Amino acid sequence: MGALDGRVALVTGVSRRAGIGYATARRLADAGARLFLHHHAPHDAEQTWGADPDGPAALAASLGDDVRHLGLDLTDPGAPERLMAAAVEAYGHVDVLVCNHARGGGDGPLGTLDAEMLDAHWAANTRSVVLLTQAFGDQHDRRPGGRVLFLVSGQDLGPMIHEVAYAASKGALSAITRTLADHFAGRGVTVNAVNPGPVDTGWASPEDREALLPRFPSGRWGAPDDPARLLTWLATDDAGWITGQVIHSEGGFRRWA
Repeated sequence: MGALDGRVALVTGVSRRAGIGYATARRLADAGARLFLHHHAPHDAEQTWGADPDGPAALAASLGDDVRHLGLDLTDPGAPERLMAAAVEAYGHVDVLVCNHARGGGDGPLGTLDAEMLDAHWAANTRSVVLLTQAFGDQHDRRPGGRVLFLVSGQDLGPMIHEVAYAASKGALSAITRTLADHFAGRGVTVNAVNPGPVDTGWASPEDREALLPRFPSGRWGAPDDPARLLTWLATDDAGWITGQVIHSEGGFRRWA
């Protein structure tokens, strides 16, 4: 028996085998959860790391025979509700929501910002997550073991001067975590956020990896499976007494060398 047998998990941002979303989905499946995966491969194709060569369908198939998936741009205001509806249609309900998707790239420091850049990060990283959480609540019928999990960043621990729009949008998620946890407190649902710290998912240049490596006391960068293990544990009954928290999983990363 797995810790999540009989539960359904909706994981967003599962577009690349090297990503945190894929690692988390794999861990959840190993714990017994049935999976519904969201992906938006066009976003990855626009980034330096590129889209996964296998494609989202192959990634879903690699996680099990009964894994459903759907590609959506969650910046479309109606997309979060459509995604939740598709998962409910497939499995009847959703117990665990992991909001892993995020907009990366196209950001900058103060002095380079414009409304379009700020709005794009807000729509992808904050608005879509709140709307997804609302849709999760609309379908949840007080079954035990309800979980909502956000992915945030290190914006609460130190400056991110070259990612102002990104930091602002992720900071809003950290700020709203406790409020949403209170909303769900009497309904058998916990809400928590995880900051995975710097994780090697392909975004960092060789120069970045070399420069930041000495700041990790363990002598290695974070790997996608590091936050995936924490996220999966937070989805289990063992973590049922934890809610409204922003948990930093950074391996002791030192922001100042």
